[in-house]
Amino acid sequence: MKTLYLDLGMGAAGDMLTAALYELLGEEEKKAFLEKMASLGLPGVEFYPEKSVKCGVTGTHMRVTVAGEEEESLDHHGHEHDHEHDHEHDHGHDHDHEHEHEHGHDHDHDHDHDHDHDHDHDHGHHHHAHHGMAEIAGILETLPLSEKVRRDAKEVYAAIAGAESRVHGVPVEEIHFHEVGSLDAVADVTAVCLLMELIGAERVIASPVHVGSGKVRCAHGILPVPAPATALLLKDIPIYSGEVKGELCTPTGAALVAHFASSFGAMPVMRVEKIGYGMGKKDFEAANCVRALLGETGEGGDEVAVLTTNLDDDTPETVGYAVEKLLEEGALDVTTSPLGMKKNRPGVELTVLCRPGDARKFAELLFRHTSTLGVRERIERRYVLSRRSEVKETVLGPVRVKIASGCGTRKEKIEYEDLARLARENGLSLREVREKIGE
Repeated sequence: MKTLYLDLGMGAAGDMLTAALYELLGEEEKKAFLEKMASLGLPGVEFYPEKSVKCGVTGTHMRVTVAGEEEESLDHHGHEHDHEHDHEHDHGHDHDHEHEHEHGHDHDHDHDHDHDHDHDHDHGHHHHAHHGMAEIAGILETLPLSEKVRRDAKEVYAAIAGAESRVHGVPVEEIHFHEVGSLDAVADVTAVCLLMELIGAERVIASPVHVGSGKVRCAHGILPVPAPATALLLKDIPIYSGEVKGELCTPTGAALVAHFASSFGAMPVMRVEKIGYGMGKKDFEAANCVRALLGETGEGGDEVAVLTTNLDDDTPETVGYAVEKLLEEGALDVTTSPLGMKKNRPGVELTVLCRPGDARKFAELLFRHTSTLGVRERIERRYVLSRRSEVKETVLGPVRVKIASGCGTRKEKIEYEDLARLARENGLSLREVREKIGE
């Protein structure tokens, strides 16, 4: 199984995750990725991958500029978004500025947080507008992305806004994002979501998250690390502190990791094929980086949670919608089977396959979207073939081919959506398309 392992021993931030995943691509893929990001039309946003060395290890630092300006009011890792609520007071979480501000409070600590002030920098004295969550969602809606990437990006941003809403006790719609920081973070979030699609890992596992230690100074006072929003985003995820002073995990990094990682723990037994290092800005005794390892895990080393429930008083429409939502939320598979139930009622057994760490999440979804009063769970081991996808040229045009191998066998199958597309474009039946392309 194609598996991505994220080593978060020095925390996580949007730009570090972007750089680590970027390093997993081939040279042509890297070029195509940068061209894709440039073509999105985010106003003035540009990506600059730069070579960076930390503790003798060479990796990539991803520098993002907005209208030629690199956001400076960041945590030690790199580029994150800034926000405030209701434009009435600032979230003055600490910065690592090397330039002076023209307001009265100073930042004398050596670690940063990605919440910013609505202020003028003395090198430009320029004002920035602010975007609410609705505006950010509107920006994401206009970007030329696949539906999966767009949905992932929206969900990550919604998680960040939701955490800030709870921390500050205001509705989500009153959370506002600083223009430079918001576009910076939109770029980071979109980049990670796009890279995840390009890499195509079937399973993402992360180490426990190192959050750093100490305090963070903000306009509201001195707060502990991890900052409140980050702590909320990392709820139910294994985290730890250490001797490193500073904030190692940002809200954007936390939201991305929580969204994509299906489980957390030690690296599984895997055949590593590619390794990427995404570097932060600062230097510590330990290499300040996110390390991404991509490879294959064993054919028989996989466990799944199997959730089942019996339904005898839901309409077919309700069951169908529940299946749709479960798959949208990342279930590995969802099936229904007819049942004969008590009182001679015909019923349905609804079965969900998911990662063991996601079992509670999918049980809650079953309770929410069906009339069930109980859900059964069991853990099973399964044998799976390693899977990958390739593009194949045919007389009718390119198609994606799913290739599965392992356990002494190899199977290939053209994606149904591509067959259907060729049939529609050429006025043919599926059978005729298969015959013409030699499937």
